[in-house]
Amino acid sequence: MADPAPPAPKRTPLYDIHVSLGAKMVPFGGYQMPVTYPRGIAAEHRAVREAVGLFDVSHMGEFEVTGPDRNAFVQRVTCNDVGALRSGQAQYSAILTEQGTFVDDCVIYRFEDRVMMVVNAANIARDWTRVVDQKRGANVRLRDVSDETGLLALQGPKAEALLAPLTPVGVAAIPYYHFAEGKVAGAQCFISRTGYTGEDGFELYCRARDLEQLWHALAGAGRAEPCGLGARDTLRLEAGYPLYGNDIDDSVTPLEAGLAWIVKFDKGADFTGLAALKRQKLEGVRRRLVGFKMTEPRVVARHGYGVYLDGASVDQVRSGTVTPTANCAIGMTYLPVAHAKPGARFEVDVRGKRAPAEVVRLPFVPHRTRRTVGPSDSRTV
Repeated sequence: MADPAPPAPKRTPLYDIHVSLGAKMVPFGGYQMPVTYPRGIAAEHRAVREAVGLFDVSHMGEFEVTGPDRNAFVQRVTCNDVGALRSGQAQYSAILTEQGTFVDDCVIYRFEDRVMMVVNAANIARDWTRVVDQKRGANVRLRDVSDETGLLALQGPKAEALLAPLTPVGVAAIPYYHFAEGKVAGAQCFISRTGYTGEDGFELYCRARDLEQLWHALAGAGRAEPCGLGARDTLRLEAGYPLYGNDIDDSVTPLEAGLAWIVKFDKGADFTGLAALKRQKLEGVRRRLVGFKMTEPRVVARHGYGVYLDGASVDQVRSGTVTPTANCAIGMTYLPVAHAKPGARFEVDVRGKRAPAEVVRLPFVPHRTRRTVGPSDSRTV
């Protein structure tokens, strides 16, 4: 008997708008998503670096945690310190396995009366199961509100100037990794100064039924450039941000991925993966995620290409392409700790030929996020 066909990809509330704009639609994370619009990835990328772009990221998953034990529960489920957050603050974190590897990376939002976890689209079902399984006797109510929630990312140096006239909320006063609630173009939102591009910008969460109204207020001539997943990927790679499924996955720990700062060993909660990470910290990390550039012209390292050190296979290219701002072939991979430093040389197997590469410092392009809070809150994603 033949295996059942996979379920058809879902559509965000903006699917018809993307099609009407001529977007190239592709399946991603269980959704039909725009990868690029007619002007192309490079134009969309430059719009975000130089002006402002708008992304439909409503495929992301949102879990709502309420009840008296909500903060203590999320402390056990994630590795960062929810107790360090005040209402109106956000935090980059992760859900881990017992082995200390990634189930998923996530963003935590702390409200007065609830906590919201934002997870990657492809992992919604698995993350939900993992979170529910850890409920045990906790006095919490868990809701998967992914289908009810719309999400737009407004990113770029002109994001604040575009958004400010559309809302009574003083968006200029929202620090990085903080949020505020209010209406934007008549739609009730919470406005988060976060993003995945390395630029200043905002992520706007609203009811799914209000998403189209919000899009039309922000996108179009003289406003924000519609941007797809292709530009989102080149922007986040230049910023040195990891992508789940490429740079981080269930074989990688935060300590290996350069994300030790999201692991709070002494927060007073026995979170999943704590014991394994304590052992790894004691024994020492053996490999680290690095950024690199190819040193031969017109040679591009792509995801999945083999990585070799002194003739021996050590990993594969986790992310790799030519990006518009860096204007060269860049990528990320894991190397043994002794070689995970700028200037170290290795090789990438590019279509059967070993091509030279060199480790460089991350990020590839400097971040321009609005860093107006203290060091513990201002780390970039």
